[in-house]
Amino acid sequence: MAERTRNAGKRIQVNSSTTQTQKLRMPRKRYGEVDLPFFLIVMTLLVMGIVMMFSASYATAVDSGLPGSFYATKQMKMAALGLVAMFVLSYIDYHKYAKAWIAIGAYIASVVLLVMVLVMGTAEKGAKRWLVIGPINFQPSEIVKFAIIITFSYFITKQYNRMQKFSVGIVPFMTMLGIIAMLMMMEPHLSGTVLICIIGVTLMFVGGVKFSHLFGTGIVGVAGMVALVFYKIENEGFTYFEKRIQSWRDPFADVSDATYQTCQSLIAIGSGGLFGLGLGESRQKYMYLPETKNDFVFAIICEELGFIGAVTVILLFVLFVFRGLYIASKAPDKFGMLVAVGLTVQIGIQAFLNMAVVSNLIPNTGISLPFFSYGGTALVMQLAQMGVLLNISRQAMLES
Repeated sequence: MAERTRNAGKRIQVNSSTTQTQKLRMPRKRYGEVDLPFFLIVMTLLVMGIVMMFSASYATAVDSGLPGSFYATKQMKMAALGLVAMFVLSYIDYHKYAKAWIAIGAYIASVVLLVMVLVMGTAEKGAKRWLVIGPINFQPSEIVKFAIIITFSYFITKQYNRMQKFSVGIVPFMTMLGIIAMLMMMEPHLSGTVLICIIGVTLMFVGGVKFSHLFGTGIVGVAGMVALVFYKIENEGFTYFEKRIQSWRDPFADVSDATYQTCQSLIAIGSGGLFGLGLGESRQKYMYLPETKNDFVFAIICEELGFIGAVTVILLFVLFVFRGLYIASKAPDKFGMLVAVGLTVQIGIQAFLNMAVVSNLIPNTGISLPFFSYGGTALVMQLAQMGVLLNISRQAMLES
């Protein structure tokens, strides 16, 4: 009996020792293991964006009686704030966003902000898109993009096994998307509406909606949007939409007014040639091409860096999309996968739409180039969202 007791005691000690050894050998949660290629792509876009925005905004700043580096300095300050947000969010577990109150609250806040824009927003060039709250001047649409991604990702994850049903996979999501689209078209903000609709439809498709349901509803939605545009043209005369359609169809038809901006943009692109005029050597930025620091910064890239520089920027965004989708494919769960897809599609489609506008592939609708265009709130939001993507890549690394 005593012998068995001693043997049992030895086994307990051995097991205890083994358990302690296993604890010591268990890998601890490691931090800093974000997706390095994706991080480097984002940083390259950011640095190149600030450099090109500085070059594009120099003449505008001087013409306004400001130092040539005025806009670039402000952009760098916001970039620093955005990098802090990106760093912090890369350490915050993205699962914290997968809560009902966050998803519903984000959507309600989006609707409230868009209504506030219509009621008390600041109008510029025929569009009321900006909201001024104290010292902050921002476009609520930048916040709405992220809110739609979180809201749709949460509810698709919850209903993943029932998304094939029309009443579950189509009706509630299209209703939410329709309300947002209607409010944004009233600003009007056609490109922002198109972008948010593409994000929402992409998430629904990836989330398992039956394709026939999605295709049919999409046709109805596009038809409704086109009908709304023509209704506004017919009832409001030569308006915001009609000017942009004319500018797209014939950019040299009225170079002194309606088609001036598109005309000057094409001149800038054509002037660049293969290798460009050289960094800082643009001629169009000297008060010929409007909005060089905002929506038309890509035209200055083409003029100063030429075809080679333009292709380099395009390839960087292509790499961004491929790496973002790679992170989505490695996400530990459906919510992370959907959020990663949404954030990647947002930046990729927005970049494509901006370049398409600048090159007159589509009508001028007023959309910025991510990481390049001047806009502090937009840049902070974009970098913060990159922090969420980096956290998803970090969680995937910990799971592997």
